[in-house]
Order: sequence, then structure tokens, then C-alpha cells
Amino acid sequence: MPEREQDQNPFVLVLFGATGDLAKRKLFPALYELFIAGLLNRRFAVVGIGRSPISRPDFQAGVRRSVTNFSRHSLRDGQSWTDFADHFDFVSIDVNDPGGYGAVRELVEAKEREWEIPGNRLFYLAMPPDLFGTVSAHLKKSGLTETGGWKRLVIEKPFGHDHASAKQLNEQIQQSFVEDEIYRIDHYLGKEMVQNIEVIRFANSLFEPLWNNRYIANIQVTASETVGVEERAAYYERAGALRDMVQNHILQMMMMVAMEPPSRLDMEAIRDEKVKVLRSLRRFSEDEVNRYVVRGQYTAGTVLGQAVPGYREERNVAPDSATETFVAAKLFVDNFRWAGVPFFIRTGKRMAQKVTEIVIQFKEMPNIYFNKNGDLSPNLLIIRINPTEGMYLLMNAKKPGADSEVIPVAMEFCNNCEIESPEAYERLLHEAIQGDSTFFTRWDEVSLAWQFADPIRRAWDRDASLLLTYPAGSWGPAAADQLLAQDGAHWWPVYDPKSRPVVQPIERPGIFAGRY
Repeated sequence: MPEREQDQNPFVLVLFGATGDLAKRKLFPALYELFIAGLLNRRFAVVGIGRSPISRPDFQAGVRRSVTNFSRHSLRDGQSWTDFADHFDFVSIDVNDPGGYGAVRELVEAKEREWEIPGNRLFYLAMPPDLFGTVSAHLKKSGLTETGGWKRLVIEKPFGHDHASAKQLNEQIQQSFVEDEIYRIDHYLGKEMVQNIEVIRFANSLFEPLWNNRYIANIQVTASETVGVEERAAYYERAGALRDMVQNHILQMMMMVAMEPPSRLDMEAIRDEKVKVLRSLRRFSEDEVNRYVVRGQYTAGTVLGQAVPGYREERNVAPDSATETFVAAKLFVDNFRWAGVPFFIRTGKRMAQKVTEIVIQFKEMPNIYFNKNGDLSPNLLIIRINPTEGMYLLMNAKKPGADSEVIPVAMEFCNNCEIESPEAYERLLHEAIQGDSTFFTRWDEVSLAWQFADPIRRAWDRDASLLLTYPAGSWGPAAADQLLAQDGAHWWPVYDPKSRPVVQPIERPGIFAGRY
């Protein structure tokens, strides 16, 4: 066994929803990548759970198709594939029927004997969230949670649809698993550059002394998509952008940026500091929501040169739907470090570009020397999370050959230009197997995030006039620009390394007019 495998936990993965889209597109390819990288102990088994009767060979053939279509690396045929596929088996049950779990237990125990696994069981619920409580209860009643090794439960978002439902679900699950055994996935926390934020902050003396309200003017978080709702309309009609993106992904990125240095680099110390950010996050009353939060819904337009319908014309969307596909907000973290610094966030579908990035805008230079006219560009630290991964520090320097013309110069680091980064699910699956919950969400994080989001949702449900529109292919409603203009700020255009900022002076006549 390669040296790296010696430190990996043996385990049985009991995968509910093994024939679903998440398993096919993300989980099976992630397991395969970990396997060929030597990051799985060879003493492991995967027991797929589904409603349709599927034979073991057919299940393994489905896993092969998944790996072929969606893995980062090409399928290694021959003995390598056979060694991997031998670890997979399948049992068909109705998850609502407690009588079916006996067959699951028998197969799990057989696999533990076959592969000499000491009772380590990872239960992954890749299924609709309304089944989380039911399945976890049946796992306990069937004896599947009674084991001499460890047991862990991995669940996907959404975790409830508001604070009350999330609390009820949490209480149901905690009848079978304690908090330390519950791994709530937010796949954004598995992204390479999101995890890199803590290194950028705490491994560089350049940044930490400046990471406060004395030197930072504002922080902007953008998570935009060019796609519409596609096949997720039934889910999206119930969720909307606030529940789908802001309550989890956006707030998680904010926490990583705004957290205090942890007392030590372990999972609970890091998560403790993240929770402190949410406790300091200013909550809006229902009457305040319209001042600080903008919501929108896309209408017909053109995205990447292709005409697309509006949200209400999408399949399975109500013709009078009031579901938001865009959210922008001005948030505040009311603690000593960040008092007075606005955190501008925006997320939406059918926008001009697909990008996830964080822009740290440092305060401008005084109006003397090279900034007498007030047109000198501020320094920016741009953390690009998707699709290009990297970091860009924009500084001012003299233009080559000019006497006094100052231009922005980018110091660039590309994380995935030469080496392809692991998928988020590869990292998160491995961490769950190893028992590292640093980048999974703890219940107090989920609870506080819902307590922030719920008044916004109630205000919107009360007053449908707060829903604005924006043409597909744009950057959202004009009100999102005005939200920043009130503070004399504007959304920074998405940074494109190909624009060669070193030879192009910045223009600042208005919102979105500038280029780096």
C-alpha cells in the first residue's frame, strides 16, 4: 500500500440516492479521483441505496459511466478499474419503509467482514431534504448506527427552509447523531481558493495588519451565473436566490474573509471564529430590508450571444412567479475590526458572466502627490474562486516610458492554470472520511444564518413590489448599482487577466465603465 494510504481511515460509505444526479456527477468521480491519487484506504466499501432494483454489475456499470463522463482524469482501464469497482455494491429499498433497513445492515456488515473494516460508517444522504429526518431515524432503529467504530452523517443543503424548519430538522437528526457526527456540506467551502483565504490572511504579514476598517474601504462578494434554472425549477421556485445562495454560500465566504485569527488552526477554533462573524452581522428588521437589500428576477435577454427566455417563461415556473433570481445587499459586521465597512454582496442567474470572486478595496490615497485630482485607482486584492482560480493584487506604478502617468499593475497568481485543482467534493469527501469538519457547517452557523435571512424573506413575502426585473445578460437591476452609489462606491468590473492592465490606464467615469 502506498505511503499515503497508510494514514487513511478504512470505511463503509452508505450512499442514499446512489442513482441520482449528485452521485453520478460529483460523488462517484470524487471517489475515483481519491482512489487513483492514493487518498483512500484500500479497505473501503460503497453500498449504494436506491428505490429501483439494480444488480451489482449494473450498478458498477453505472459508476463506470459516471467516472467516464465526469471525472477530471481519464478512466484507467484494466486491473485499476476492476480494483476500484470491486468496492461497490447496491441494495434496493424504500427509504420510508423501516423494514428495508435490515437488508442494508446485512450488506454493510458483510462488506465490513469482506474488507476487514472496523465498523467505520459514513452515511451520505444525497436525496431530498424532507427525507433527512426519516432516514436518520430509521438508521438508528435498524441498528446501523450501533457500531464499534465511528459513524458520521453527511447531508446536503438546503437544511430547512427557514429557522423554524431547520431547528426541527436538527432536533430530529440529533435523535440519531450527535453534533460532532453531523457533516453539513456547503460545497463552496470545498473550493480551493475559499480554503486558501485563511492562508492568504494568516500566512502573510503583508495583509493581516491591514485587514480592518482603518485600511479597507469596502468588500465586494460576487457569485454570478450565466445559466438559468434549467432542470431545477421545482426546487428553485421554493428556494429563490436568498435561500439557495445568500443564506449559505455567500455568508460562508463572508465569514472566511471577516473572521478573527483563530487561537489555533484546528476545526473547532476556526468554526468558533466564523460563528462570531454571524453573531456580529447586523440583522435587518422587515421595515429596513428595502434600504439594504435588492432582489430581482430576470426577463428575456441575450446571454453570451444567445437569446434566452425570462424566468417566468422557463419550464415548470409559474407565470406570475415572485421568486427572486438575483439578490444584492449592503451588509455590516458590527465588531471592532469591521465597524463601518460595508460588505456588498450580489448573486444571480442569467447574468453577464459566470464568476465567483471577492474584491477587497483598500482606502484611497489622500488627494496629494499622484492623486491631486482624486482619480488614482485604489489598491484592490481580488480573490478569484471560479472559473479561474487565483489572486490578483492591483497596485499603482508609473507607466513605462511616461513621465508621470500612473497605471494599475497586477501582481497575479493563478492557482489552476498549470495544475488542475481537485473538485470541491473530492476534498470534502476526503475530509469527512478523515473526520475533519473544519469546512462543514456547524448547527450554530446554520441557525444564525437563517435568523439573518428570515426577516428578509418575510418582508419580500409581505410586499411583492420589492421584486425588480433585469434583462438576462446584464448585471442585475439598476437598484443594485445605486446601493453602492449611496456610499460613493461602485461594483468593480470582473477582472480579466487577459486585459493586460499594465498597459491600460483605468477610467472611472461611472459604474461599470472602468476596466483594470
